[in-house]
Amino acid sequence: MDKLKNFLKNHFDFHFYIVTWIALAVFISIFPMLIYLPQKYGYENGLLENLQMTILFIIMYLCITAKVNKNLFHFVALAISLLIIREVNCGRTLFFPIPNTYHQYYSWRDLPWPWLGKLAHGLYGIFIAIVTFIFFKKKVYKDICITVKNKKLPFWNLLFAVIAMFMGAIAEKATNNNFIFEEGFELLFYISLLGIVWLYSRNKNFVIDN
Repeated sequence: MDKLKNFLKNHFDFHFYIVTWIALAVFISIFPMLIYLPQKYGYENGLLENLQMTILFIIMYLCITAKVNKNLFHFVALAISLLIIREVNCGRTLFFPIPNTYHQYYSWRDLPWPWLGKLAHGLYGIFIAIVTFIFFKKKVYKDICITVKNKKLPFWNLLFAVIAMFMGAIAEKATNNNFIFEEGFELLFYISLLGIVWLYSRNKNFVIDN
């Protein structure tokens, strides 16, 4: 037990920062949202998904404007751009609703030029390969190792992120496609990620100089 306590004390920061309180507030708000928020707000291109996109753009801004460890944060900005493209359903659907339906959007296959979807998928795959190449070429993994080695991990923000990933993964099977459940926890993950990026790029207890 003492070894576990020493490990946690030496490797994790248990303080609550403003970004931690924000993540906690989102976590708590998910439960009343499940009760009172209509399912339509969890649909594609709905309220929760657009909030997620907003958070992702804020994270990208924090990364691009970071004054420390630019090699790491510029890579994170590229990784976030992959998530942004994923959120707009690149190559899968267009955000044009099908008349007389709900939560249904035209697929690329429904267009007169279905090859556009294949092109979008191909370009996205190439972009993923480029980002992966940069990860190794710029030795971003070394920056990550240095950060983890020299600075404590924000325990609560990481915990919220893990909870969000777990709950989001089981959302579709466990809740019979409750969109508020799924998108609410996905929002929590992005909020937690925003907090982690803010701490390591702005907070004196976490930042690593170049």
